Amino acid sequence: MYETFFGFHDRPFQLTPDPRFWFDTATHKKAMAYLGYGLAQGEGFIVITGDIGAGKTTLVGHLMDQIDPANLKVIKIVSTAIEADDLLRIVATGLGIDHAGKNKAELLLLIERGLHAVARTGRRTLLIVDESQALPTSALEELRMLSNFQAGGHAVLQIFLLGQPEFRERLNGSARLEQLRQRVIAVHHLDPMEPDEVADYVGHRLQIAGWTGRPNFTEDAFPVLYRASEGVPRRLNQLMSRVLLHAAVAEIEMIDAKVVRAVVNDQRREMPAVAAQPASAPERPAAANTNHDEVEAARVAPAAIDDERLTMLEERIAEQDAALRRVLTLLIDWVERDELRDMPVRGAA
Repeated sequence: MYETFFGFHDRPFQLTPDPRFWFDTATHKKAMAYLGYGLAQGEGFIVITGDIGAGKTTLVGHLMDQIDPANLKVIKIVSTAIEADDLLRIVATGLGIDHAGKNKAELLLLIERGLHAVARTGRRTLLIVDESQALPTSALEELRMLSNFQAGGHAVLQIFLLGQPEFRERLNGSARLEQLRQRVIAVHHLDPMEPDEVADYVGHRLQIAGWTGRPNFTEDAFPVLYRASEGVPRRLNQLMSRVLLHAAVAEIEMIDAKVVRAVVNDQRREMPAVAAQPASAPERPAAANTNHDEVEAARVAPAAIDDERLTMLEERIAEQDAALRRVLTLLIDWVERDELRDMPVRGAA
């Protein structure tokens, strides 16, 4: 909805990864350098890790845009705990191989022939596995075996593994993955963006979506955006979408730190952090030392807490109701304007 209000032709902060919105943060630029180095080597494994929302999938999309299909055939897998045999069937499908009814030995033979067939066309094959942390060890071992296939002394398959930080820890700590670890030629972890990159990131995505200066931003808004998102791209996208929606509903043309804080506070009320459970209270020394007022306070405290929660819920409902009314009013205004614009002029031919 805010796209129409501010005149964007696209959603600048959609959560779905879109390589059109690629932005070279320092960590993403370094990751692309590693990937480029890996492609130049033409063998082994490249491992890229990052926290949830760090931009791994967007990185892959950007890489795919840079690859010339005349030189490289790409097979992409998004892992969902795929077992070894199923992994081989997905690779076979990517090579255009009919794997129906084939056992593992037959599958491996067909895959090797398929990789050699690609090599004979002057191309190499790149296998990209996303969410690698979900792969069982048996499937990772199968990938290692596939990386052994050669033609004329050169590898016919190169593999990029992308995953969450626990995948790198697992790779470094598992004795069963020692042989795969020895074939890894580069590893990079995607860090959050730096504080001074947030303003450029926001401006970059806005411009791609058709931003013409509405809304504008004050400098003090960006440190608040950074602290609230911790520099994680997906969190920042989510927060910016809410900020723009809030600005559209309230018809705010200048977004400052106060506006961002209001949205952050709304999000915290909607999804409050889980409070830590208090430690067990120590035993009282003796009943004779127990103060009567303390006992009464302990008995009354739960009710007081319930009243506080009830008050907070009532305030939250009132705020959400007011926000909903503003949204509905804005929608009605837009619909009425559209109807007036589309209404035929009396006397027109």
